[in-house]
Amino acid sequence: MTNISTHTMVATQGLTKQYGSVSALDGVDLTVPGGTIYALLGPNGAGKTTTINILTTLAQPSAGSAQVAGFDVVRQPDEVRKRIGVTFQDLVLDPDLTGRQVLDIHGRLYRQPTSLRRQRIDELVALVQLNDAIDRLVKTYSGGMKRRLELARGLMTDPQVVFLDEPTQGLDPQNRATIWDYVRMLRRERGLTLLLTTHYMEEAEALADTVGIIDGGRKVAEGTPSALVAALGADRIRISGSGDASHLLSELRALPFVDSVTPFERGLEVGVDSGSRRIAEVVASASGNGFTVEDVSVLRPSLGDVFLQYTGRALRD
Repeated sequence: MTNISTHTMVATQGLTKQYGSVSALDGVDLTVPGGTIYALLGPNGAGKTTTINILTTLAQPSAGSAQVAGFDVVRQPDEVRKRIGVTFQDLVLDPDLTGRQVLDIHGRLYRQPTSLRRQRIDELVALVQLNDAIDRLVKTYSGGMKRRLELARGLMTDPQVVFLDEPTQGLDPQNRATIWDYVRMLRRERGLTLLLTTHYMEEAEALADTVGIIDGGRKVAEGTPSALVAALGADRIRISGSGDASHLLSELRALPFVDSVTPFERGLEVGVDSGSRRIAEVVASASGNGFTVEDVSVLRPSLGDVFLQYTGRALRD
């Protein structure tokens, strides 16, 4: 197993990017320690892909600075490129090449010796389980196979930092889970640092040590998934039933562990400090209050709730 480095592998300071009058990034600060997984979340157009493009030397910042593996992305782009792997949101695979040719050409671009290229291809084909398909044309691959080939290509140069832009977009749950397993393994066994963007909240929750939420080109929240969810506040107990809930509503609002009570068509939603501990007391309060409880459920906040809290529900273009 590779020893995991704890020093900073990705850092940005006041990262800014202007496209004419449009501000794609507005002073973003990021710090990603070595051997960790960082998930960058945000609505469409929030600045996620722009951040990835700058960190992978495909775009230059208008202001601010960024370093990857200790090298400045503007002043030392060649050193950065030697140390990174990238998979892009849009698949960029030549359909008329075989999977093996895709990997071999990538190794040649980085001037890898023939023996090393062959060794890396054999290792990576086994890693992403493409042994039976690697000599077939890419046009015959399924979406999941293409994503796995892209991941293998991103690892051909034995990078220290891997950038994954929407790595499971368009995949079914089984293929998504497979990619998640690869990502965890890369961090665990190879000590890689991974920065990914995703629209899938469950993906960030499942994979990330740290989540950053970006909106309108600014970082609006950051923390571990569990800490961000905990900071959102209460669990909610949802009570459905029949009868007059007005007296129950008043009684529940008086309880010290209740921070909100919201009526809905067939009952009440009660915000509490711990749903599992308080459910019996909340249900007991309904007894003799003219309301008959027919169904009770506990709703826990999720990372999706955190995301909506910081970015709102308005549609984005």
